[in-house]
Amino acid sequence: MDVHFRYSKKNSYSFAVLSPLLPEVGFTDIPLNGILIYSFTTRQAVKVFREVENAGTDSIFIAGGSHPSGSPEETLEYFDYVVIGEGEETLPELVKVLKEGADPGEVKGIAYKNSDTGRIIRTPERPHVDLDAYPCFDPKKLRSPIEISRGCPWGCKYCQTPRIFGREVRHRSVDNVLKNAQHYKDLRFIASNAFAYGSDGIHPRFDKVEKLLSALHKLPDKKIFFGTFPSEVRPEFVTEESAELVRQYCANDSLSMGVQSGSDRILKDIRRGHTVEDSISAVECCLEHEIVPAVDFIFGLPTETEEDQEKSLDLLSWICGKGGTVRAHYLTPLPDTPYASAVPSEVSDHVRRELGKLAFGGKLTGYWEKYRKV
Repeated sequence: MDVHFRYSKKNSYSFAVLSPLLPEVGFTDIPLNGILIYSFTTRQAVKVFREVENAGTDSIFIAGGSHPSGSPEETLEYFDYVVIGEGEETLPELVKVLKEGADPGEVKGIAYKNSDTGRIIRTPERPHVDLDAYPCFDPKKLRSPIEISRGCPWGCKYCQTPRIFGREVRHRSVDNVLKNAQHYKDLRFIASNAFAYGSDGIHPRFDKVEKLLSALHKLPDKKIFFGTFPSEVRPEFVTEESAELVRQYCANDSLSMGVQSGSDRILKDIRRGHTVEDSISAVECCLEHEIVPAVDFIFGLPTETEEDQEKSLDLLSWICGKGGTVRAHYLTPLPDTPYASAVPSEVSDHVRRELGKLAFGGKLTGYWEKYRKV
């Protein structure tokens, strides 16, 4: 039975991690007969469901990723199996069981429908993996940025990360990061908070961050991009010490920072764990060290009032005026989060117009309108 990953650029990071664990698996951009593996987010779900529903192939469909993990019941209306959470151990075991015709109920960390009753079965959860036990990617097939940490201790209401990967932060060892770094000249990383490397995610351990960066810096012909896309940093972790580490060891002249709101009331309500003053201090620290703050904001949070939006507008306008850049997002309620069934608030006409002006001036990117499913 042939096995394929349903590849697209939007799921390449997931399959880069999984491909060395299933070396026999191919890649396809269309549905094929056999076992077909998908990984997708909530924004991609409608399009993926439509493709599977109309596939017309003799396939066993397996889904993984953030949306299936958060909403396995909905996903199983179209797919045969859902891998819930991390796939490094679960997916190879499930593929093996299916190819051998064995009992999928013995595989931990999945959901599927009983063929006789149609009842959804969820097998016991699987413990979170040790990152060092698994490669970041297969350099011969598909690469991704180096994942240095996984998990997040914060409980932001809009975010799936702690629900999928746990609230205990796990880190890849320095030696393991160095091993993966050999395959790149430009080094980029994945973490929910790059400056939390080596820590519990709440209390910084900049000594461990420096140990990592200094080791990478000794590698010949490498440029280090730390705290930039596809990673980011939290505002309260941007300090004199962390900024100096960027200036000393890294090639990036910007930091991607999740500020999310200019209203302390909203930050408290969404359980963000930092204040507006933390954000202002972080921006000022970046500028003092000639680092461009590249800041994320979320609009449409359910309890957000026009006054809260105006406060966010004031803060992001100040950031842009200081030479920073801003990326705006409109809330997408994600499954298995406190906001899963929330109704996003409308962005006021005044705020929408002012955001448009900033975008026209090249200071703002992103979107601040309701996302339209296609």
